[in-house]
Amino acid sequence: MLTLKLLLVPTFLLLVTLAGKRWGPAIAGWLAGLPVVAGPILFFLAIEHGIPFTARAATAALSAVLASVAFSLAYAHAAQRLPWQASMALGLVGWTATALCLSAYPLTQAMALLAALLALLTAPRCFPRSTAPVRARPLGAVELGLRMLAGAFLTVAVTLSAAYVGPGWSGLLAVFPVLGTVLAVFSHRSQGPAFTATLLKAMVTGQYAAVAFCFTLSVALPRLPMAWAFGTAVMAAITVQISSKRALMRQP
Repeated sequence: MLTLKLLLVPTFLLLVTLAGKRWGPAIAGWLAGLPVVAGPILFFLAIEHGIPFTARAATAALSAVLASVAFSLAYAHAAQRLPWQASMALGLVGWTATALCLSAYPLTQAMALLAALLALLTAPRCFPRSTAPVRARPLGAVELGLRMLAGAFLTVAVTLSAAYVGPGWSGLLAVFPVLGTVLAVFSHRSQGPAFTATLLKAMVTGQYAAVAFCFTLSVALPRLPMAWAFGTAVMAAITVQISSKRALMRQP
């Protein structure tokens, strides 16, 4: 399991980075919306803590899409005027404040689904508009390596924390924007605020897949064998991700 944690997210970060270099930040952000972090974390929780624990964590993870959107919006707006350090701080403030509210007032499955969908539908209109050209710049091997190391570190830190904080915070931490923080910081430093805002906006579109995964898992886990529940959730995420590509392509 530790090997999987250390390899899965860094490998996906590499693929997303290469996709951004080849096709631009919109496609990179869309791919980064996949539940590549939340899925393995919830799977590890199911093995280590059982089905009821993980079903509640999946519902909390569904509601945590709100916190992820808050991070993306805060970082994108801050990046237009501030360096990456201050932008990251404000993004984390947005995530933490939203997560604290969700932990104090946990949502039911239906309420969490409604809140996540409303956030994803309204968020694209709230991102900063930019007329600057958005192009990927060459990335060196050192930066690629640092991105992968940062992704591995954050993934292990989040999964280790989730094991000790109960199902509510486990679910919230499962949707902590590991990919978002790494991609936002490195993109901001090397490719500018316009590229970063475009990537984070596309990541919101890609998070419909995370919503489908978490909602399906929260419903299926108490009713199906674990393998079937996770398989059904993965298929739901893939189906929604493919469908969301059309919405992304319609955005200017």
